[in-house]
Amino acid sequence: MRTIFAAAAALAVAGPACAQDISVKPLIEARSRSEHVDQEGLDTAADAWTLRVRAGAEIRTGAWAVLGEAQGNLALVGEYYDGLHGAATRPMIADPQDVAIYRAQLQYRTRPLTVTAGRQRIALDEERFVGNVGFRNNAQTFDAVRAELVPVKGVKLDVAYAWDVRTIWGSDGRGARQRGVGGDNVFANLSVATPIGSLTGFAYLVDQDEPEVQGYRLASQSYGGRLAGSRALGRQVKLSYQLSWATQSDYHRNPNRYTADYWLADATLDVRGWKLNTGYEVLGADKGATLTSFQTPLGTNFKFQGWADKFLATPANGVRDLYAGGGYGWKKLGRVDALTLQATWHRFESYRLGQHYGDEIDLLATAKVKKTAFSVRYARYDADRLATDTSKFWLQVDWTY
Repeated sequence: MRTIFAAAAALAVAGPACAQDISVKPLIEARSRSEHVDQEGLDTAADAWTLRVRAGAEIRTGAWAVLGEAQGNLALVGEYYDGLHGAATRPMIADPQDVAIYRAQLQYRTRPLTVTAGRQRIALDEERFVGNVGFRNNAQTFDAVRAELVPVKGVKLDVAYAWDVRTIWGSDGRGARQRGVGGDNVFANLSVATPIGSLTGFAYLVDQDEPEVQGYRLASQSYGGRLAGSRALGRQVKLSYQLSWATQSDYHRNPNRYTADYWLADATLDVRGWKLNTGYEVLGADKGATLTSFQTPLGTNFKFQGWADKFLATPANGVRDLYAGGGYGWKKLGRVDALTLQATWHRFESYRLGQHYGDEIDLLATAKVKKTAFSVRYARYDADRLATDTSKFWLQVDWTY
């Protein structure tokens, strides 16, 4: 991190000599969110009203840029267990109060090559394996060096080495929920544009090299491929699709010996503002022992397998997620620039032994007015063989400068 600040200082000193070539872009955003969780087995519900603010700037001259951004998360209503403080007598809402450096990076960018060094966001493909966890207020960033190369049109190589993962638990993180998890992580991603969509091959080496974090048992190596594309079926009809497969096994100091596979098939039909979606996602399991199933500890897992967060860690017997949903969107409605409504139903079963875990319904309404986005979100998980009945409700406002 000292290298980043030294580079920023050098750029500032050089400013007077090339002031005409320097641009400064302010970075300001704010979020206010109310979250309510009612979980069977806990007598008291959880209520959080949090305010998250980020502020910083990007200074760019020619191909070089320095970016610094800080963030703070304040609990205006703190009647919840944040995962770190107090007793777990209420449901957990993983937004602990925090003040920290969110990003601090140096970047070199040309038409074929972009190299970014320092604390940064990394979100690959749909963020299933490597993501920013942007829904949580503290989010997830990486102390890393990343190179993105486009040698010819339609081909992109994306390779990153991350030596520390800055988690959603913030500065007070400790034990199994540390503020940063060290390790030699390598993310390699090669995509090629084809007539039927973007074809991507990837290798993700996740090194959770901290004994307090599950005794190294989240270290894994995953290799696979993904096809994502769309096809016009008519004047106002479009079909979008995703197909993905990966295999995962133990890596580095992981004491487990296992192999598990991953599959995804997803399709969305867009017809005159209506969206109809269905899919089937499988995170496999090996022998049914804890953490010998397919794990994605660095993914944006809130986006997948329901918003009730029952599958942030894959159960020992794996999980099969059959889902279907739909929604409608308006591009302009009075003073509202965009309005969308959507609903999704999930049926969760185990990969092994044929267990029915439970079902979930997720509802979302979003509206955007200029630089402000409003959302109302609801999740209801009805348990059968896994976890307990849980309801979650969110009211959220996001503003970006």
